[in-house]
Amino acid sequence: MANTVVGATLYTSYLQTLGLLHEPSARATKRADPLPSLTSTFTAGFIAGSIQSLVAAPLDALQVRFHASEFVEGKYRNMWQYAYLKTREIGVRGVFAGWSLSLVRDSFGNAVFFSTFEYIKGQALCSFVSNYYGHFGKLTGSQQDAIKAQGKESTTVGNPVIRPHYMLEPSFILLAGVAASVAQAVIQYPVSRIQDIHYGRLEWIDEHPANQATKTGLRQSGTFGLYASAYKKTFKQCLAIARREGGLRRWLFRDFLMRTLTQVPSTSAGLIVFEVIRRKYGDASDVVKIQKDGYNILLV
Repeated sequence: MANTVVGATLYTSYLQTLGLLHEPSARATKRADPLPSLTSTFTAGFIAGSIQSLVAAPLDALQVRFHASEFVEGKYRNMWQYAYLKTREIGVRGVFAGWSLSLVRDSFGNAVFFSTFEYIKGQALCSFVSNYYGHFGKLTGSQQDAIKAQGKESTTVGNPVIRPHYMLEPSFILLAGVAASVAQAVIQYPVSRIQDIHYGRLEWIDEHPANQATKTGLRQSGTFGLYASAYKKTFKQCLAIARREGGLRRWLFRDFLMRTLTQVPSTSAGLIVFEVIRRKYGDASDVVKIQKDGYNILLV
């Protein structure tokens, strides 16, 4: 349920923000015309990712501090009690500790995610259709005959119309979903590697705040000072690990390919469902036509 709420927040925020940045995207149509620019989709994705990270912060804080043994031992009766007691234990500072890394991961990750998806299914598709179907001599015989037949009909209003192959657009949407998932992983995977180490440090601070503050001379700032200094220690530890692993890039992207391959199907499926629903409830009467010499290419 928590993942559903976070996902709904992300996609809703993206659509609303994109509509504000690009007015045609706010209309209830199946396809925006003109298409949103890369700047608009990147900015909308960045803002939506930032909102998502804010909503997900309490959930991430609870997840990284979760131990199944505590339930086995009877410390918590259910997840609701665990969430309430753990949140009260760590406080607001604990809930948002490490949020800066989450903000970087989610904002830039989703900015690249949505801008890649929108560009491939929009601009790249239109460019391909325009080049592939834009020359009469390259059309199939049936398409040429259809254009000629429409031109001879006295009832035809405007230029003759042809449609691209029905599998072309779904193929581009699938390609866009895969490319967006990989692009997002390039941003989020290395940040997640750093987060894993940082969260382990934060969990230790939660258990030993007073002792650690005394040792580090941060009595005045207390727990807040510990959380702030934790970033420096985390980055130092990451650099030390990277040196042992043969370099920072090698360590940050270790097992990247296998992890990404396992995540691409689910992420791509989510984008495809998102696009299908957006098209399903869009106005089918407002279609987009690519005008060529003597005929139009219809995109629905």
